[in-house]
Amino acid sequence: MQVKKLSTDILIIGGGTAGIFAGITIAEESDANVLILEKAYIKRSGCLAAGVNALNAYICEGQKPEDYANYAMNDAHGIARYDLLLSMSQKLNSVTKKLEDLGLVILKDENGKYVLRGNRNIKINGENIKPILAKAVENHPKISVMNGVNAVEYAVKDGKAIGAYGVSVNNNIFYVIEAKAVICATGGAAGIYRPNNPGFSRHKMWYPPFNTGAGYAMGIRAGAEMTTFEMRFIALRCKDTIAPTGTIAQGVGARQINSLGEDYGIKYGFTTSQRVYGTVKENIEGRGPCYLETKGISQEQTADLYKAYLNMAPSQTLKWIESGKSPDVQNVEIEGTEPYIIGGHTASGYWVSDDRSTSIKGLYAAGDVAGGCPQKYVTGALAEGEIAAHSALSYIKGQTLTSISDEDIDIQFRKSTKYLNNTHSTYSINDLEEAMQTIMDTYAGGIKTNYQYNQIQLTVASEKINELIQLSEKLTAKNTRDLTKIFELKDRLEVARVLIKHLESRKETRWHSFAENTDYPQEDDRYLVYINSTTLNGETKMIFRPLIKEGQKHEHID
Repeated sequence: MQVKKLSTDILIIGGGTAGIFAGITIAEESDANVLILEKAYIKRSGCLAAGVNALNAYICEGQKPEDYANYAMNDAHGIARYDLLLSMSQKLNSVTKKLEDLGLVILKDENGKYVLRGNRNIKINGENIKPILAKAVENHPKISVMNGVNAVEYAVKDGKAIGAYGVSVNNNIFYVIEAKAVICATGGAAGIYRPNNPGFSRHKMWYPPFNTGAGYAMGIRAGAEMTTFEMRFIALRCKDTIAPTGTIAQGVGARQINSLGEDYGIKYGFTTSQRVYGTVKENIEGRGPCYLETKGISQEQTADLYKAYLNMAPSQTLKWIESGKSPDVQNVEIEGTEPYIIGGHTASGYWVSDDRSTSIKGLYAAGDVAGGCPQKYVTGALAEGEIAAHSALSYIKGQTLTSISDEDIDIQFRKSTKYLNNTHSTYSINDLEEAMQTIMDTYAGGIKTNYQYNQIQLTVASEKINELIQLSEKLTAKNTRDLTKIFELKDRLEVARVLIKHLESRKETRWHSFAENTDYPQEDDRYLVYINSTTLNGETKMIFRPLIKEGQKHEHID
């Protein structure tokens, strides 16, 4: 395998929503060179690959940024960072205008105002939102994009990020990239738990199946402080297609009802986790299946739903057409997905300061990997990309490139490529992936146990995940694509290992279903704290941090 060394002013890992916008911001506001590493192909990768039909974070007329921050704090039952939420919310409308200027079609009414979908959402025609963003990057001469390169580890010296290592997905090239600053924007973690549709259809899930927690795992291995992994995200989705339900719930005002036609939301509450929990409980207690009540909606509303899903989840529209049962004649059955670790909807991710710097100097996080700031959605990820870009630009003033030593390169090269030299493995990559998903599903609160877990189960899960981590070292790769799959598995296992530690540490149930601890079924204000962790040489230390109050900000101390 060839070793190729590159250098840049700012390295962005991940060519998704946050990463692209960070790159655009840097290129437009400085003379700095930017390199974006993208594991797939930037035009159709990440959360926006298939499109989206609404921008779910927007400050509508009559609202202010503080209102959005308060909404997100309430939805998180108090475990979020108000400082991060506010700095994000203050940029939501400006980044939306930028998206529109780049070519995104945002629907307008007869008065030229954006068409609202609820209190914080606006409607768009967003099937091509990712190609629009990718085109904006490609038009900047100071931005280089390397598609098909999987980042595998940060290069860190004396507690400072000085670049990263990567392996080509398609070619026999090991990349060493030196940078004055690094922005991580790789996305969250899917595929840790057994999904709704296992086997051949296991990639039919809500979150992108190839977002495998690489950014989290690299941060964990580098010793970065992480936060709130225990606030998992479980999406409430249309059964079988795993298509979003918000389009129906907010688009036509559909209620969640059980098989008796009862609106059970009144009983359980309306936060994101409560909507999932209510659906689970109604099924457990024999009042399922559960539905979104669409029967009786107008023909115009039905046509709008068909079109809306073609913008992001065509399988739902196809299901209606193939079955001959449109939503106006049959209610839409709903179910929860498997749990995900994703800082764009919950608060899990890197522990960052208000400028989105991590505890590793020179390393910034934006989008799904940045913790403490839930309910980001598309525009929040853009906002964090912009914030991280400004911070990285400020940081690199006066900085010079730090050379990555030949000795460090050799160590990482051997560590990354050893799987190509392993001669035999009893288990395949898929075997270990399926075993991991089964363990997490059974012992760490997956679909099988209705998202519930207890301490004994978590202990079993921890032991078994550690066994898989050991077995993964013996896997064999025939080529760089196999090597990528091994990295993805190992990253998921690393995230799973730390997730279990976080679940064990929060001895309460603050978010039903998201973290349903049957040993401690009630909220406990002794745990009105941030549960954080750092890892050194594979050993994870838990940290309990007091809440950062409104008006306060967290700043890292060197």
